[in-house]
Amino acid sequence: MGSSHGSPARSGKGRTEDKLIQPTILYDFPTDISPLSKQKPDDPSLTERFEVFAAGMEVANGFSELNDPAEQERRFLQQMAQGGEDVPKKLDVDYLRALCHGLPPTAGEGIGIDRLTMLLTDSHSIRDVILFPLLRPEAKADAQAASGSEKP
Repeated sequence: MGSSHGSPARSGKGRTEDKLIQPTILYDFPTDISPLSKQKPDDPSLTERFEVFAAGMEVANGFSELNDPAEQERRFLQQMAQGGEDVPKKLDVDYLRALCHGLPPTAGEGIGIDRLTMLLTDSHSIRDVILFPLLRPEAKADAQAASGSEKP
């Protein structure tokens, strides 16, 4: 049921996420892809992080919070130097300052309620189960707005 994998389940070629049909827990994520997670005491190349997969999708993600401000700053800077689309462009000094005031050992887990609902209802699209869908104006209203001829 659990697996220490050493690499993310959804990284580029050879993606495994789609193949995780049975409930599966992946753990021991690499430190370089888990900048907010605490390192494992016996292996600093891995973190105390896990993800739960079922039916080919991630259902939950959890980890022990990194509470060392110096290590957190080092990881943020390393992540920024590597660049990438999802990487912050600016150092989060407010978060680092808060860590300097002290953070007790902390851990958490986030469950994707919409994805869990998809599993329980055997839905194939998140749009079928989303609780608060984004409301968009009708195409006619869009055309009127674009032409500047909006009428109340």
